Amino acid sequence: MFPLYLQLNFILKSNLMVYKWMLIATICVLSAGVYAQEQDQLILLDVNEQDVEPFLFSMSTLTADKTPWVLSYSGSYGDNLTRAFGFNGVDQQLGVKGYLGKRFTLIGYLAVGVESVDNSAVSAQRAEVVRDLIGGNRNQKLRLGAGLGMSRDYSNVFSAVSRFTSTFESSNWKIGGNLLLEKALSGDRDAVDVITSLGIQYRLIGNLYAGAEAIGEDLEGIWEEDEAEGGAKLMLGPSVNLVPEKSRFTFSLSGGPVFWLTRSEVTNPAAIRDLPNDNGVIVRARLIFNLAGS
Repeated sequence: MFPLYLQLNFILKSNLMVYKWMLIATICVLSAGVYAQEQDQLILLDVNEQDVEPFLFSMSTLTADKTPWVLSYSGSYGDNLTRAFGFNGVDQQLGVKGYLGKRFTLIGYLAVGVESVDNSAVSAQRAEVVRDLIGGNRNQKLRLGAGLGMSRDYSNVFSAVSRFTSTFESSNWKIGGNLLLEKALSGDRDAVDVITSLGIQYRLIGNLYAGAEAIGEDLEGIWEEDEAEGGAKLMLGPSVNLVPEKSRFTFSLSGGPVFWLTRSEVTNPAAIRDLPNDNGVIVRARLIFNLAGS
C-alpha cells in the first residue's frame, strides 16, 4: 500500500481536468447564489453560528436566516471496501452547497478515485436542488423539504434522484433525516434504489455536539432478490460535530460497523455509495469552509 500523500498526488495528476470542471462549476454556482441573495436582500449567517451541516450521511436545507455558501472536503476509510473507487478503501469528495433564494438550496459534489484493477482515474458527480416546504424561513424547530437532481456514477451511467429532507433544531438538539430515491437511466439496474439516513446530536459543551448516525443503503434489497448493489446494508455509529468559535471552519466525524440485511449478486459495483461492499467498518470525516466571511 502506497503512502496516502502519494495516492492523493496521483489522483490530482490523473484527474486534473475533472477538478478544473469542478472549479468552473463552483464559480458559476456561487455567482448565481450571490445574485439571488442580493435580489432577495438576505442577510448572511454570522460566522459563529455556521453549523450548516452537522451530519455526515444526511443533508439539510438552508434557510433565509442561515444562508452561507460553503465548500467541503470529506474523506472516508472503509474496511473491505471493494468497489471501483479509492485507494485500498480510502475515498474523497469535494462539495459545494448554498442558498439560491426562495427557499431553494443547491447541493453538489465531485468524487474522485482510482480503479483498483488497472489504476485508471474514476470520478462521479451529483447535483441537486431542494426546496423547503415547511418551516423554511426559520433556523430552529421543524423543517421539511423535497428536491430533484441528477447524478453520474463511476461507470458513466446517469441517474435521476429525488431527495426528501427532515430537520429539527433547538438550542441543544439537532435531528436530521433523508430519504433518497435514485432511478438509473439504464435498463440493467434496479427499478429504484432506496437510501435512508437519520442522525441525532446533543450539545455537550459550547459548540461541540455528539450523538449517533445511521444510514441504510439499497433497502429495496429487502423485497428484491436480485438487488444490483449486492443487497440491503445498514451502518450505525457515533457522530461528532464541532463549530469552533470565530472560525469559518466546521468539522464532523462519524462511522461504525456495516451490517448486511440481505445478500444478492453484485452486478453494479460502480454505484455511488457511502458504505463498503462487504461487512466491515467505515469512518468518514468532513471539513466545511464557510464562504460568508466576517
